Amino acid sequence: MLLSEQEQLLSYNGEVLVFQLSKPKHVEGAADKTMNLCVRRMVFNRDTKVFVQKSSGAFSMHASHSKIEMICCSCTTDSRTGIILPCILMKKKKRNNFNYILLLLHSSNQFEQSFHFKLDYELKEDIMLFAGPSVLWRHINKLFYISSNTCMVRSAPLQLSSVVWTGEIVGEGTVVLGIRTACLPESEDADEFSTSDRAIWGSEFFGYAVQTQRMLTGTCFMPHAYSRVVSSVYVCKSERLKNQLRISLVAITHKNQLIWFQNGLPKGVCELPFEKPCSVKTAVTSSNDLLIIVSFAFGNSCVVQRRDSLQVASKCQKVKCVLVDDFIGSGSEQLLLLFKDDSNTDVLSTFKITDLEGVDYASGINFKHDVPATEGLQENGLLTVQALETRLQAGFTSVRELQQHLELQKRVILESCRALIDLVEERTHILPKAEEEGLVSLWDDVENPPHSLSKEKSLASEVPEHFTEKLWQRVVGDSLVVGVKLTESCHWSLNDVSLSLVTDQDFSSISPIIKCQSKIIKLNKAFSALAVSSCQIEPPPKRIKLDLHSKDDLKKEFPKRPSGVHLNGAKTVIAVTSLSPLLAFHHVCCAVLLHAKRRKQGNDGLQESKQITVLCGKIVLSLEDISNGRFSVKMLRDNSYCAGTMEDILAVLATAVRFSFQIMSSDWTLTPVNSWLLGEMECTPFKECHDNIFCHKAGNLYGTVFKWSLKNPFEGVLTIFCRNLTVLFQCLHSLTRVLPPSCRVKLLRSGRKSVLTEQLALALEKEMLTSKSSFFSKESKAENNLTWGNEAGKKIDNAPLASLLDTEEGVQKFRKKLQNEREESVLSMNQTMSGALYQKIALKIAEAQLSSDMIVWRLS
Repeated sequence: MLLSEQEQLLSYNGEVLVFQLSKPKHVEGAADKTMNLCVRRMVFNRDTKVFVQKSSGAFSMHASHSKIEMICCSCTTDSRTGIILPCILMKKKKRNNFNYILLLLHSSNQFEQSFHFKLDYELKEDIMLFAGPSVLWRHINKLFYISSNTCMVRSAPLQLSSVVWTGEIVGEGTVVLGIRTACLPESEDADEFSTSDRAIWGSEFFGYAVQTQRMLTGTCFMPHAYSRVVSSVYVCKSERLKNQLRISLVAITHKNQLIWFQNGLPKGVCELPFEKPCSVKTAVTSSNDLLIIVSFAFGNSCVVQRRDSLQVASKCQKVKCVLVDDFIGSGSEQLLLLFKDDSNTDVLSTFKITDLEGVDYASGINFKHDVPATEGLQENGLLTVQALETRLQAGFTSVRELQQHLELQKRVILESCRALIDLVEERTHILPKAEEEGLVSLWDDVENPPHSLSKEKSLASEVPEHFTEKLWQRVVGDSLVVGVKLTESCHWSLNDVSLSLVTDQDFSSISPIIKCQSKIIKLNKAFSALAVSSCQIEPPPKRIKLDLHSKDDLKKEFPKRPSGVHLNGAKTVIAVTSLSPLLAFHHVCCAVLLHAKRRKQGNDGLQESKQITVLCGKIVLSLEDISNGRFSVKMLRDNSYCAGTMEDILAVLATAVRFSFQIMSSDWTLTPVNSWLLGEMECTPFKECHDNIFCHKAGNLYGTVFKWSLKNPFEGVLTIFCRNLTVLFQCLHSLTRVLPPSCRVKLLRSGRKSVLTEQLALALEKEMLTSKSSFFSKESKAENNLTWGNEAGKKIDNAPLASLLDTEEGVQKFRKKLQNEREESVLSMNQTMSGALYQKIALKIAEAQLSSDMIVWRLS
């Protein structure tokens, strides 16, 4: 019979949710119909001893030529937020098609459609809701389920006769417990089993983990002998000890029994007072006693207590529904029994709330069975409750003060991070107003000083943001790669540039600054990729001393040129950080900061460096984008090339470990190396650059990048960019099998010798220029107001020497100037300088010498 109104009841956070599906009155002439799903949140009032409505909500559904029904409701975990929410499964039937809709109810009484699915049959058997939210059912002895994450109906690869429980088990996720036909061992002869053995092994108990699609041994729940009589199960506790699953559960049987199982063995049994048990659930009272509630057909119910043994503690008849929750707000669970009452349409008109101890409310009447009716005990109980309420209030106050203190710490840390960013960006940091921080100012505050704003604008305008050209991000394995491409007009040194990632979210438990490693990759037209790591091993101390006579001689011997291999290269700065810690927040927004040093010539002849910071932009990273492969590296074969973008190539090189090997052969040419790369290793050159080739061979070697450079037919350098040492050893093992026996393979410290030689020349040039500019600076000369010999000569009159010696006055003048020059020359040999100047000069020279030492060590 088609009902115009249906009801479903659900307990949630101490409230009773009453779902009612009602069909409004049909208006004649109207073709469409609408069904309203209404919800009422009812809470128990301890003063009036009745349930009162707290709030309500409604959801409208189009029901043209359709029949809409409520199937079931439950409280499940929303996988997006981890919050437990009420959900209800709806059915819309139109002819022979069935459309099922799963709705979520939020705290604002707003319904959200999680997902829907269509079937050509009706759900009737073992319908259950579990975390996700997800729906599970049985049809024709097969198990089907659908989740909000996939929105696709899937079937489990097993046959079963019934589902007795669905829920969460430690270490396994969502597990389905069921009964299926026993699978006899193939090694055993079926005729050897007796009649009792056949009866026992006719069916078996099993567990199936939905997420991992793994079967669990049924004997860890109960012996197989009970599988023929068990009708419903409730798992009370699950834990793992020494990699073993330990389960405590209760089960009801077709023989009207309640059995307690612990670690797969029966520990207690109790005869039930009614026939045809349907379901079982548990509740924990204020004294930590476990109550087992069993519901029967025809509206019967009983409560079993588990103390020393299982005993029936209470039984009721004409029960419409039994709910378990903390309805009176005492901190422990109680039972709510709703009775059938034909004289009253309100479903909550006739009820009973009890925990079989000290709480017992029945239809507005408050009485206590187990507590003696003596005034002294009642007074003591009242005083105890008052004392507990006082302690609870004090504890609540302490928790609130602690939360305020943590919030203050969070604001101080965030304000410190903002001040640090403003400091490195050379902006004036403006402190928040005292009113915003909840403080009282002791001085007269000047709101919005105009000079600070103008100063901040002027400083921000000085930041050279035009040096950045492009910002990109990629995901390689467990690493996040963020790259910033610099413009060709940028002449910063490779050693003076780095990146930082700072999160925008306000995370109180972690620092907003993300730990990452900066690398600089320079690409020129020949694609010579030089990955300069920020962490290098320091070489042993060595010193190269050069005597310089004049700056002109220096320019003739070492022509001046910028750092790097080629003049027409594009520089890319890359930051590599671990990806997995960021994915814990599902959605992260990071600001990308570029740090660099701007060098200029000072008045003292020394180079002065100024630290600047540029905001390159922001990147957004979410778990959904990672799952969809939005930022993944795509290296696909395009005919005989590897069609990867320049960003993909840089990301692979940045996350790889680089090794260079010098291969020499005195008797044979090195032709087999090229054949080995293109043949056995299945390598193809990058479309963007032909010098580097990408390995497409399946297995661990996939993704390895090679570069083979022949100096002559008998000598070459092989550079390998690999993920780890295991991949490197596999490559070398495969290479040694194709090389001639007389070949020698030598590990190089870094790169080709010609490149390092050119870098050494540049470093020595920088070292000599630093030394000369330091000791011949104007500041060192100003200490004693002296001039050097070559400049003293410039102060001599430009008149011809012969004209000075013609007269006696000229000779005396020339003699006096010559004597002054001799005195200045003697004094110049004993010059002094201040300690601060000497320290500054020594630091500049040490930096230049350390750079040249590093390259010499890598060449050795």
